[in-house]
Amino acid sequence: MISRSFTATASRRSLLRALAAAGGLAVGGAGPVPAAAARHPLPRAARRHKPDPDKAHEIRSEFVHAWEGYKRFAWGHDEVRPVSGGHSDFFAHGHPVGLSIVEALDTHHVMELDTEADRCVQWITGHLDFDIDADFQVFETVIRLVGGLLSGYLATGEKGLLDLCTDLADRLLPAFTTSPTGMPYRYVNLRSGEVSGPVLPLAEVGTNILEFGVLSDLTHDSRYRKAAKRALRAVFQRRSSLDLLATSINVETGRWADHDAVAFNPPVDSFFEYLWGGWAMFRDEDCLTWFRILEPAVKKHQAERVGELLWFKNVDFRTGNLLSRRQSSLAVAILPVGGDNTLAADYFRSWTAVLDKYAVIPELIDYAHLDVVDPHNQLRPEYANCAFELYWQTGDPFYRTAAWRYFKNLRTHHRVPGGYTVVTDVTRKPMPKGDHCPAYVFAENFKWLYLTFADAPRFDYTRGYLSTEGKILRGLRRRA
Repeated sequence: MISRSFTATASRRSLLRALAAAGGLAVGGAGPVPAAAARHPLPRAARRHKPDPDKAHEIRSEFVHAWEGYKRFAWGHDEVRPVSGGHSDFFAHGHPVGLSIVEALDTHHVMELDTEADRCVQWITGHLDFDIDADFQVFETVIRLVGGLLSGYLATGEKGLLDLCTDLADRLLPAFTTSPTGMPYRYVNLRSGEVSGPVLPLAEVGTNILEFGVLSDLTHDSRYRKAAKRALRAVFQRRSSLDLLATSINVETGRWADHDAVAFNPPVDSFFEYLWGGWAMFRDEDCLTWFRILEPAVKKHQAERVGELLWFKNVDFRTGNLLSRRQSSLAVAILPVGGDNTLAADYFRSWTAVLDKYAVIPELIDYAHLDVVDPHNQLRPEYANCAFELYWQTGDPFYRTAAWRYFKNLRTHHRVPGGYTVVTDVTRKPMPKGDHCPAYVFAENFKWLYLTFADAPRFDYTRGYLSTEGKILRGLRRRA
């Protein structure tokens, strides 16, 4: 899950040109784009490849199939169980907030599914109420509900969505304002404002400035952006002498709870995305400075190659000593941040080797031999996310070829009559299926794929900006 503008782009040098032309994706071929070229935008008119409406239509149809399963079995609830025909709550048992409805709204809009977009708006404005006596996880609430209501408002202009978003953000603010360090507590009771969970990972500390910054712009209330910025600053001030960050921190004491530097893996990944996002979206010079200090340290102390493949080892953030070579599939989408397409291309190639080997990317691997550590696939969108970003930044058809194979494997292994569901073991054939469709599927997987192949008239490709949860926070065009 990632966020950045699509105007900081790279050259047209083709990565794996011969393989892409042949439709193959085996590792090898041409090298990455030159670093110098990555500083110069590629005008959209210069791209050789026109939209592919047939593929875009297939992707849209599969999104509709997944959505119909949610409507049939779980309408008004958070997530659908598409195999059993059940549903589940995401934030707090017994307190559904229609999470999948909020997540899907801007996807419906950008795919021009206006009847469904209107249905979502009507349910949200008619049923959603955040006066809930339950603890909600701040990070997930921000990226999913605050972000979803923001993008929904930007898509539709429905003021009720912005009012709900503001009410929710106000209920979350005590997690920031009552913290001695400014880094948010992990949970807040939406009714009482009581906070809990003083120890949390960096992604949960620092993945707020995009949503809160946009909300500040729309409401002319600086409190939200200031809270998010203070949290980012507090983390940066606690970096090691190597300019590395550990993984978890106590927001009351300001002390690290571990010594593990695992970037660009979760649960740290989106911290780096949002540092760059603070600059790209709001031209915040501090965020740019912090990013330019922290990101090179990760590349210096953690990047290594196994054969031709690029990976990022986990190290002690104080010494740089090796801790493990485990890598999460969520990490693939991080490197296009900041326009470093040289390493981004190499890292995408590394995960393409995993796709070559297993057809569906497992949650966690040991990259020394591409061995599976966690065989599940939770319908993660990051590979498709990265393919979209690198295609629109470089124009290289290889990334479209990769995205299309990802889509075909998604359809082959995750599709069920009731929608789409997770896979429990990518190493077995046939792959056994679970019974869960995460709400982020409606915000991310199909949207990234659709935008890769469509020329969506409701999305401005030259300035569009998506959050880590795939919410379009800049570049939406409203319907005529």
